[in-house]
Amino acid sequence: MVSLPDTSKHLANETLVSQQSSLDLTIKSFNNGVATGLDVAQAKTTVATALKDVARFTSQVNVDINALNVLVGKTVPMHLLPQASDSIQFAPIYVGMPSDVLLQRPDILAAEHELIAANANIGAARAAYFPTISLTATGGLLSASASDLFSSDSRSWVFTPALSLPIFNWGELDAREDVAIADQQIALNNYEKTIQTAFREVADALANQATLKDQVAAQQMLVDATGDSFRLSNLRFNEGVDDYFTVLDSQRSYYTAQQDLLTTKLSKELNLLTLYKVLGGGWVETDVPLPDGLDLNSE
Repeated sequence: MVSLPDTSKHLANETLVSQQSSLDLTIKSFNNGVATGLDVAQAKTTVATALKDVARFTSQVNVDINALNVLVGKTVPMHLLPQASDSIQFAPIYVGMPSDVLLQRPDILAAEHELIAANANIGAARAAYFPTISLTATGGLLSASASDLFSSDSRSWVFTPALSLPIFNWGELDAREDVAIADQQIALNNYEKTIQTAFREVADALANQATLKDQVAAQQMLVDATGDSFRLSNLRFNEGVDDYFTVLDSQRSYYTAQQDLLTTKLSKELNLLTLYKVLGGGWVETDVPLPDGLDLNSE
C-alpha cells in the first residue's frame, strides 16, 4: 500500500520542478523588463514552499520505512518498497457476503470459547444470538438486512435473541452452584455484546465506505477545477494580463486541493482496511508467495 507521505513527497517533487521552471521564466522576464521584482519574490516563495514540503515528506517516508523494517524484523529491500505510481489492489467485497464470516473474528471466537468453558451449546447460542443475514449489497454497500439490525434514530441494537433452544447443559452443573450460574450468564452477556460490536463495526465501515467514495469524487472535481484555474492564470500572466499574485494564489489552491485529494483517498483506503479487519478476513484466500528478498525466516 502506498503511504500518504510517499505520494505527498511525489507531488511536492513535481510541484518543485514546476515552480523552479516558473521561477526561471519569471527571472528572465524581470531581466527583460516585463516582470517586476515582486513577481520574482513571489515566485521564489513557491519554490521555497515546495523545497520545505519535499524535505518534510522525505523525513516522514524515512520514518515509515524504519517502522516497516522493525515490523518485518529485517531491512526491506528497496525494490519491494511501494512507489507513488503503484496501484493498490484489495480483495473485492462481493454482494451478499454472509454474516457467517464474522465467526472468524478473534473476539467472537474468544467469546465462544468462554461459553464452551461454561458448558454451553455453541450451536444453540449462535442460533439464538447471531443474526444470519447478508451484510453487503450492490457496490459493497451495507445491505438492508444489516441496517435493520439497528434503530434508525439512535443506531442502537434491536435484534432480539431467539431463545428457543437450551444453551447450557444444566445436567453438568449443580443448580446450587450460584457462582457457576453467574459465570454462565456473564459469558452469555459477553457473547451477545461481542456480536453486537462486530455487526456495528461492519455497519459503520460500510457506511463510511459509501460516503468516502463520494468525497473522493467531489475532491477530484475540485482538483480539476483548481488545476484549470492555475493553468489559465499562468497563461494570463505570461501574456501580461495578470500579475504573479493571481498565479501564486491559484497555484496554492491547486496544490492544497491535490494534497486534500491524497488525504481523502488515504482515508478511503484505511477505511477499507478497517472493513477487512472487522469482517474477520475469512473470505480472502491467496496462494501468492512472498516476494523475492523477503524471506522472514532467513537471517
